[in-house]
This record gives sequence, C-alpha cells and structure tokens, in this order.
Amino acid sequence: MVVALLALQLFSLSFNEGASMPGWTAHGAARCPGGDRSPELHWGAVPAGTRSLALTLFDPDARAGAGFFHWIVYDLPPSTRHLPAGVMLPTRELGMNSFGEQTYGGPCPPLGPAHHYVFTLYALDVATVHAASPLDGASLLDRMRGHVLASARIVGRYGVKY
Repeated sequence: MVVALLALQLFSLSFNEGASMPGWTAHGAARCPGGDRSPELHWGAVPAGTRSLALTLFDPDARAGAGFFHWIVYDLPPSTRHLPAGVMLPTRELGMNSFGEQTYGGPCPPLGPAHHYVFTLYALDVATVHAASPLDGASLLDRMRGHVLASARIVGRYGVKY
C-alpha cells in the first residue's frame, strides 16, 4: 500500500517566490514609503491532526545575520486557508514582533542589497500556544518545538537602493 504524504503549501498572489514584495507591504518609514500592509497569503489542506496554525515573517539578513521578526501570528483555526492583504487579526492571535509591536511590521532594510523575507506557516498538533503575555518570535518557536506537523514557506525580497 502506498501512502501519500500531504505537503503543506504556502503561496501569495501579491508576489512570487523569490521575487520583490510590493512597495505597499513596506514598513512606512521615510526611506520605505509603504503602507505596512501584509501581503495576501494562501495555503491548501493541512495535515490530519492539525489543531492550530502559526505564521512568522522573519528577515534572516537583518542585524548582521541575527535576524528580525516582522510578524508573529499564532492560534489560527486549522480551517483557515488564507489571510487577505492587510488583514487585521485580533491581538490574541498576534505575538510581539522585533519592532516591539503586536502587528505586521513590513520590510525596510538599510540601503544596500535586498533582504530576504521568509513567511513560514506551521501546522501544529496543539490548539493553542498563547501565553499570559504576547510571545516574541523566539518564544513562539520554543513553544512549537515538538508540535509541528508540517511547515511551508515562501520568500520575498525587498531592498532600498542607494
């Protein structure tokens, strides 16, 4: 008997894998005049046993390679199949990004080469990962350890020219 494994897939209609993210997704600072609006994200079926979903947006190029979390989302219902552009999520589903805010914080790297922005979707076998206070990126990753059934990612790029 052959068993097919379900592969979680994540994609966006706002940008293609490895391509530049639209300007309206940028942070909104003077050199990145964006709207701080999250891009549209879609995914298909999740693995059996999925009880919640989590999503992170991480820039591995920031802070001399230490990275920067731009968006921390958790405790999404497993029936969720997309997030529209500019989605406003309840604070109970939002962690603390590296800006120190419970919101989507768009890209705005320093002048120079484009940075990579990694959106990662996690299917979890627990209904909740929340805590008494909003989780930061490292805390979320720690709480998910041993509970990830599947994950998928899409990478966008954003840069500010000299």
